[in-house]
Amino acid sequence: MSTRPAVASRPGFLDSFFKITERGSTVPREVRGGLVTFFTMAYIVVLNPLIIGTVKDSTGQYVGGGTDPTASIAKVAVATALIAGVITILMGLVANFPLALATGLGLNAFLAYSIASKMTWADAMGLVVLEGIIILVLVLTGFRRAVFEAVPRQLKVAISVGIGLFIAFIGVIDAGFVRRPAAPTGPPVELGIGGSLRGWPVLIFVVGLVLIVTLYARKVKGAILIGILAATVLAIVVEAITDVGARTTDNPAGWGLSVPSLPDNWFSKPNLDLLGEFNLFGSFEQVGVVSAILLIFTLMLADFFDTMGTMTAIGAEANLLDADGNPPNAQRILIVDSVAAAAGGAASVSSNTSYIESASGVGEGARTGLASVVTGICFLIAMVVAPLVTLVPYEAATPALVLVGFLMMTQVKGIDFDDIEVAIPAFLTIILMPFTYSITAGIGAGFVSYVLLKVVRGKARQVHPLMWVVSALFVVYFAIGPLGDWLT
Repeated sequence: MSTRPAVASRPGFLDSFFKITERGSTVPREVRGGLVTFFTMAYIVVLNPLIIGTVKDSTGQYVGGGTDPTASIAKVAVATALIAGVITILMGLVANFPLALATGLGLNAFLAYSIASKMTWADAMGLVVLEGIIILVLVLTGFRRAVFEAVPRQLKVAISVGIGLFIAFIGVIDAGFVRRPAAPTGPPVELGIGGSLRGWPVLIFVVGLVLIVTLYARKVKGAILIGILAATVLAIVVEAITDVGARTTDNPAGWGLSVPSLPDNWFSKPNLDLLGEFNLFGSFEQVGVVSAILLIFTLMLADFFDTMGTMTAIGAEANLLDADGNPPNAQRILIVDSVAAAAGGAASVSSNTSYIESASGVGEGARTGLASVVTGICFLIAMVVAPLVTLVPYEAATPALVLVGFLMMTQVKGIDFDDIEVAIPAFLTIILMPFTYSITAGIGAGFVSYVLLKVVRGKARQVHPLMWVVSALFVVYFAIGPLGDWLT
């Protein structure tokens, strides 16, 4: 009796399109990774409206031109979820990279508290659109990718390590495990409240972290997702029994950002009135050409290098970098990210940028753009089920960031600390990201110190020409405050 040789089955459409098997992943792992990424960054749908939607512009109006902050918050929440969903799906389909995007924290606060008071919201969002267009031009001309490839590999490793430390710090801060002390003469941060851990929410964070670490150590599939969901369910039960409430000055042991309780209304009708609410050149009339250019430069430099660091870190964690430390489809990643910046301004929700929280999905196994598509779909669903997003409090989601921070920190062994020309720039890059709460500041300090050390040791010719250009721009960036005062 003869037997026929086994015929290898053809890969399905998803496998072929996203190169899932080629990258050592599976469809279930990509779906889990996409869900984990969404849960760890879904807070932006709640937080961005609280930042953008509650601040008045120079005319005394909120985003959307109204005087009712409640209506403004609702509009910003919908637009935030819409742009995040569309752009993240675009990242998955165009760049095939497990990277999610949404409104950038820091930039939105800068717009709300430093720019909006000088002009209308439409004018401020016009600045963001211009910044996004400029970055897109830099990408299409090859300049942005050329800068990325000019960075020495060990500095790229330092960026990944610094971001790992940064997101772990974000995790413990957002969970209330570490806080800024009430006493002005105390240390910058302290453990819990008054140096001790207090409150049910912190306990949920600890339980969630122990569960995720335990499951990960046992190599349980879906460890991070299981940990987030289990901690969320536990948080809902605890809130129902104890009525902890939100974290406030009078209730420091409360939940951070959102209270995990079942909503009365599970669905909401999306309001898309904010789309297209921007004035491209209105800011030039309001604050003058010089001031407008300085504001655009500040926004642009932060966007430019935040994404460079983020995609390097994600690629390293997913083991997708090539021999020079570059991720696959880098040009496409940068194009989508540039479009995201302009799209965020055009929708009046501030610049959209790549999220380092994507590393949590990579930690769950994501390796392709399918994970981004899943995350994007979740954001689009959030437009109509926005109340459900509040079910996941900081304390249930942030344990994932701590574990992923550890995984990214393990790359530090790739830095030669015996070589002072690399060691000091790497050290500054790593520590300044969490210390300044800024990826851009860490990268800038690393670049400038790298060039400086090469010069003082007589090796200036070894510095790539673009590193000279970028370092000079960072010097301007760090001096932007006094420079702006001097020019105006």
